[in-house]
Amino acid sequence: MRQAFAGIALRKVFSAKSAIAAFLAITMCVAAVGSASANAKYAAIVVDANTGKTLFSANSESRRFPASLTKMMTLYLTFEALSRGKINKDTRVPFSAQASAQPPTKIGVKAGGSVTVETAIYALVTKSANDAATALAELLGGSQDNFARIMTAKARSLGMNSTVFRNANGLPNSAQFTTARDMAMLGIALKEHYPQYYGYFSTRSFTYGRQRMPNHNRLLGRIKGVDGIKTGYTNASGFNLVSSVSDGNRRIVAVVMGGASGAARDNHMADLIKKYLPQASNGGKGGPLIASATTSPIGAIAKVLLPKHDAPTPDTRPGADIVVAADEAPAVVKRKVARTPETVAAPVMQAYADPAPRPQAEVEEVAEQRTAAVDQAVAIQQEVDPAHTASIGPSGWAIQVASSPSREEAQAFLSKASQQAPKLLSDAAAFTVQFEKGGVTYHRARFGGFGTKTAAWDACAALKKKKIACYAIQNN
Repeated sequence: MRQAFAGIALRKVFSAKSAIAAFLAITMCVAAVGSASANAKYAAIVVDANTGKTLFSANSESRRFPASLTKMMTLYLTFEALSRGKINKDTRVPFSAQASAQPPTKIGVKAGGSVTVETAIYALVTKSANDAATALAELLGGSQDNFARIMTAKARSLGMNSTVFRNANGLPNSAQFTTARDMAMLGIALKEHYPQYYGYFSTRSFTYGRQRMPNHNRLLGRIKGVDGIKTGYTNASGFNLVSSVSDGNRRIVAVVMGGASGAARDNHMADLIKKYLPQASNGGKGGPLIASATTSPIGAIAKVLLPKHDAPTPDTRPGADIVVAADEAPAVVKRKVARTPETVAAPVMQAYADPAPRPQAEVEEVAEQRTAAVDQAVAIQQEVDPAHTASIGPSGWAIQVASSPSREEAQAFLSKASQQAPKLLSDAAAFTVQFEKGGVTYHRARFGGFGTKTAAWDACAALKKKKIACYAIQNN
């Protein structure tokens, strides 16, 4: 700023109008930075993907909710299974009742139906489909809970020591958290470890049946060099985005979390790319690894407890491969360590089992204990990745269609209402809100995104004509 004003002072040829314009531009820039720093959800990082050097960082090691960025790990494990021959692109992904009942956004496969693995991948990278993510989790892990344990264990092996996953799609869960730095590591790992599948992230749109699914990442095609990766949103997380950008030999991965709106998040990301991509190295890789299969329990604990600095980059592919033999129970596993992925013959439904050995579980427990109190104090609400979310927030209106002590049942109500009134609720975002009464935890099933009280009332009146009970409520 001093140099800018010095330049103005030295250039006598500057007109008063030019000087005022320059001052206003600087003032607006300072205001924008101040606004971001005042946002308690905000975090960001820019990493040179060749060297691992941190080019920019703001709250990058502070705990945040990943929202649909969670699906990056779901896809990472899907790519891993593909590369090792455990599944192929045409393998059918069955949809259980639980998968089908996931709230929107979704592709709407009914229980008992199925899609191919490739269709599920497209559904995740474009529409951020929650039902497809759950179906993939059940295919690869046997259950979503078990798959979440696999996700967390894989995160540790990649050096993501401040991340815990509880589901495969990023739907609200107060025990699921990450950091901007960890998401940058995962973004780098996806491209470095599985370049043969990374092109899925640049898909601009995908058609399933009669549905055309545009990619939620609006920087694709807008910013030169952007080739992915993933957006995310819940009310608790704010608007999240991980971007991979290339310019010749230069490559960065940037993360913005907690944006106040999709547009604000995208504009901030665009500014970070414009400023820091030219500062990235113009040579080959030279950074340390993020994917190490030989980290000792003591070393892993140290990584969790000690502060991290530059985000390391992957030099080799992930090394830990957990395989369940065909005739073994899920609890019995064989560990195979390799420096590069290998094709392993194993039944698709038993491709994975709970991978966490006891020392690793102890590491995770140490990490969770550090901020368990914070987790318990956080109330998460709002569905993930709504297609239109400008009016969703504390000042918006929602309609409630059910309340149940079962979160799955509340989600089922949302799914049923979406199917009964698809046009009416096409722009609404489904979510659940947890509350307690008489010592019992209940889950309110709501649709948000109504900008006015009248809009919510009118929607409710239309739903009642379809025999769907509801009432309008301000979404505070």
